[in-house]
Amino acid sequence: MRLPIMQVSVDTRKLASFAIVAFLMGGALGGLMFNYGGVYMPTSDLSNMFGYMNQFQSYDELKEYLTMRDSGEGYWGFPMFGRGFSDVMVMEEAVTLSGGNPEIAFEVTGIAPEAEGGLDYSGTNVQVEGVDEADVVKTDGTYIYYAKGSEIIIVQAYPASDVKIVSRTNMSRPIQDIYISGDRLIVFTAQIPNYYYYYEVDGMAQDEYRSILTILDISDRGSPGEVREINMDGTYFNSRLIGDHLYFIIRNPAYIYDDIVELPTIREGETWSTIDADCIWYPNNTRGWMAYHTIASLDVQNDEAKLTTETFLLDEGSTIYVSPTNLYLISEGWWRETRITKISIQDGEIKFRANGTVPGYVLNQFSMDEHDGYFRIATTGTNEGRREGNNVYVMDSELYIVGSVEGLAEGEQIYSSRFIGDRCYLVTFKITDPLFTIDLSDPENPEVLGALKIPGFSTYLHPYDENILIGIGKETVEDKWGEIAWQQGVKISLFDVSDVSDPKELAKLVIGDRGTESNALYDHHAFLFSRARNLLVLPILEAQIDESDFADGKAPDDWYGEYVYQGAYVFDISEEGIELRGKVTHIQDPTEFLKSGYWFDSDYQVERSLYIEDNLYTLSNGMFKVNSLGSLEELASIELGG
Repeated sequence: MRLPIMQVSVDTRKLASFAIVAFLMGGALGGLMFNYGGVYMPTSDLSNMFGYMNQFQSYDELKEYLTMRDSGEGYWGFPMFGRGFSDVMVMEEAVTLSGGNPEIAFEVTGIAPEAEGGLDYSGTNVQVEGVDEADVVKTDGTYIYYAKGSEIIIVQAYPASDVKIVSRTNMSRPIQDIYISGDRLIVFTAQIPNYYYYYEVDGMAQDEYRSILTILDISDRGSPGEVREINMDGTYFNSRLIGDHLYFIIRNPAYIYDDIVELPTIREGETWSTIDADCIWYPNNTRGWMAYHTIASLDVQNDEAKLTTETFLLDEGSTIYVSPTNLYLISEGWWRETRITKISIQDGEIKFRANGTVPGYVLNQFSMDEHDGYFRIATTGTNEGRREGNNVYVMDSELYIVGSVEGLAEGEQIYSSRFIGDRCYLVTFKITDPLFTIDLSDPENPEVLGALKIPGFSTYLHPYDENILIGIGKETVEDKWGEIAWQQGVKISLFDVSDVSDPKELAKLVIGDRGTESNALYDHHAFLFSRARNLLVLPILEAQIDESDFADGKAPDDWYGEYVYQGAYVFDISEEGIELRGKVTHIQDPTEFLKSGYWFDSDYQVERSLYIEDNLYTLSNGMFKVNSLGSLEELASIELGG
């Protein structure tokens, strides 16, 4: 029986506080709330403990499920990997709903097209071609859109002679992500609860976590206007933009309070909608702390389009991988196995397809890939907290494991990975950096073809072309006992993988000493590369050691340098090597670098860079600057203010 919208009256002040406590305690207590009875599967190819997915039939069934989980009376299968029992269900049809209310409609926007006149400009660095990723900076080739704190700043960027701020829009809440599409700007913001006092805005409690999706009409860049605002209980997790459709995920804690199950809700204007219990997918066994993951889609070009949602009750998601047709939601189990939920997202429709489990845990989205109908995933395995090697698994369209390579580099962990066509490149690290080249051309028989061991490691791999990889990471120095390695400066490497059985480091360039950092080490959106322009740009905070400060003229390997520079480092990069072309900084006051040690912060730290035609644009919280790509001569700069 479907629970009518807003039938349950709940004290939101109590629930908000309870949710926070539950989240904090859930991880600690969840592992205790199980029995070891498991589920017996009489087959050599055991199903994973994830099981298949089904939908609750009623509010009471959902409540019973959560009650069993909280009491520890549910089934807790041992980790069983892959899928294989005969009655596994792959759902071909799923319920498409409009937030549980057929009268409510939602709308949003899409990917930015090329600017008029076919200007050459850089977009966001994304993993999959045609699948846009959100960031704090976007451009359409004429304007740059920058999310700074709670403000959207629109800058006329091209031509450089006309650079100026055309508008500033205060969103009144911290901005998390933005997208641009033609004359629409999509903005995700977060409402952070204030537990010191309770208040309402337009009838909505302001002491709950809430995610807000706002669509701005920017046909007049000088005066953006709000088109729609959608409020959703819970926290924004991730999103992608494919063609005309925006897909995003909102998470809510799943709990019972005062004998009531609180369900996710959505509001636009004065219309509320509740995700009904019989629209929620769940695995066939109970586990520890879980959360609702509501996946929503919006047709970005249709102002009358409704919001389409599917909600999944799962372990809290850690990351996602998205192809043009499928979304893979990744979560980790208690035994550090990776659970995968595959969801079809074609043309805005959201349909559960399959699920599966592999041993180990995933580093990030680049540890996954979809190719020729197969899903490939790289994990670091564990055994009672000890690293037990690294693995690559190949799974078919229903997430059965069909091929694998296991136990690589025991005692190490994956620092970066990249799937490119029929190959997988894997970097693990403990003391030296093994770059593994793995052949996946036969999905059922993956094979390690080569490995290169060099000092240091790469945290991000990017294809230069089909035979060369760019690696961004850290140089390292092994200690005299050979047990650990001390991280040094930021290292850029070029790897020749044309002969996969014998990969080579073509060139490397090390920036600074121990303490040097770059946002690009951890966020690929800060990485700017153009092969056609032989261009690589990275934000760098450089630390240097003055060797004259030491009696023997040499600093200890674990000694941190003092900060001497922060800005965008511009490199010429080609098959022949890597060369520093020049630097662009926003910091004019050298006294800021008196803050040496473990931490440095400035409003003028360059965070992003992009190019339009022959101009380089760099952004920090304090400044917007334009330089010539060729000479790096400054052409314009704008103070952005506090």
